[in-house]
Amino acid sequence: MKYSVSRTIAILRINGDRWRALATGIDRELLMRPPAPGEWSALQCLGHATDTEAAVFAARVRALKAGDAVLSSYDPDAESTPITAGTDPVALAQRHAALRAETLAVLATVTKSDLDRTARHAELGPVTLRQLLNEWVAHDLMHLVQAERAVMQAFIPGSGPWRGYFADHDVDAATADPP
Repeated sequence: MKYSVSRTIAILRINGDRWRALATGIDRELLMRPPAPGEWSALQCLGHATDTEAAVFAARVRALKAGDAVLSSYDPDAESTPITAGTDPVALAQRHAALRAETLAVLATVTKSDLDRTARHAELGPVTLRQLLNEWVAHDLMHLVQAERAVMQAFIPGSGPWRGYFADHDVDAATADPP
């Protein structure tokens, strides 16, 4: 597939709407529910997406466009904003939306000739702007799927004879009764 900045912008714009819909349309209990011990809840996924929107992706695009030679690594475990029982999902979604609008504006400045700009990532070695933009879209989609999978867990056990249809997503499948 040929890479397109406009496609990246379109997907990230849609994903921003999806994050907002999750945070504003689902109750707090469901948003805070992890799918399994040690896994992120939907709200934690949104928190991570917001953190990376603020500190990682747009900053790296700017760095590559400016010709910076090195991109620092990012450790989500050490650099994340804590999600607590007091975290307001709507406020977090609004913060994400504001940051996403800023980063979409940065992406609108990327030209075809910028895509082959390179830098050295502290952990991964040489990377191009094109690779970073592909990773950004995949990362955002992955965490949306992860958030939706977390929400899904509350409903799978009660789906009766249809439960088997969700085997690929059912974190409790090993202990579930066969369909």
